[in-house]
Amino acid sequence: QVQLVESGGGSVQAGGSLRLSCSASGYSSARHCMSWFRQAPGKEREVVAAIYIGAANTDYSYYANSVKGRFTISRDAAKNTLYLQLNSLKPEDSAVYYCAAGVGVPPWAAYCLNGYEYNYWGQGTQVTVSS
Repeated sequence: QVQLVESGGGSVQAGGSLRLSCSASGYSSARHCMSWFRQAPGKEREVVAAIYIGAANTDYSYYANSVKGRFTISRDAAKNTLYLQLNSLKPEDSAVYYCAAGVGVPPWAAYCLNGYEYNYWGQGTQVTVSS
């Protein structure tokens, strides 16, 4: 049974940083996608960063325009853990952040960011950025 457990959320001031972690158990990531989504109150859930785990553990990462240059998605294969480094945080980054993982093989790597169906979700971790 696949289980995703996020941690690392919290409250920071604008300009600050956080690192989110997603521990994945029972999940084989090879040739699949993993990602981070977020959902703010009254808004739809949106993907912020995605990673395609290719052959020989070669990863390809993709970002939403709103976080490009500020957020970094990465993965520790040995720990089966996904990370999201959040830098230069803005109040509009405040949301519940979710880790997601899929079991399908995407037709191309960038599909992980747009169009890919994710099958497993974590419970979410709150990020609050004050001005």
